[in-house]
Amino acid sequence: MPRRLALAALTAATFMIILSETIVNIALRAIQDDLGSSEAGLAWVVNAYLVPFGGLLLLAGRIGDLAGRRTVFLSGIAVFSTASLFSGLATTATWLVAARFAQGVGAALAASVALGTIVTLYPEAAVRAR
Repeated sequence: MPRRLALAALTAATFMIILSETIVNIALRAIQDDLGSSEAGLAWVVNAYLVPFGGLLLLAGRIGDLAGRRTVFLSGIAVFSTASLFSGLATTATWLVAARFAQGVGAALAASVALGTIVTLYPEAAVRAR
């Protein structure tokens, strides 16, 4: 049962990370209207998440190897969740971009160790494939 609970948490976290990457595209028009953001500002709302996410994946994976996957995963989820709260509370485009950047950092930390943790939880190839 603990392995299934861990798998559920890892799966839910990965889903949140992927959803956060894509769902903001739907809200871009509302962001522009509510925060008065320019077209370039809207690009930064998207890119402020993707740049740290893509740029830190390898480093975060290595940190997970050194500091422990669980520690890095939980830290990443904490950063991601806090930044998500600040993104929702943003009243300016600058605040939103900064929060999205922090979300990207948290997402990189969590996503980089999620698959490695699944491999550790299910070392049997047949069980892991299922």
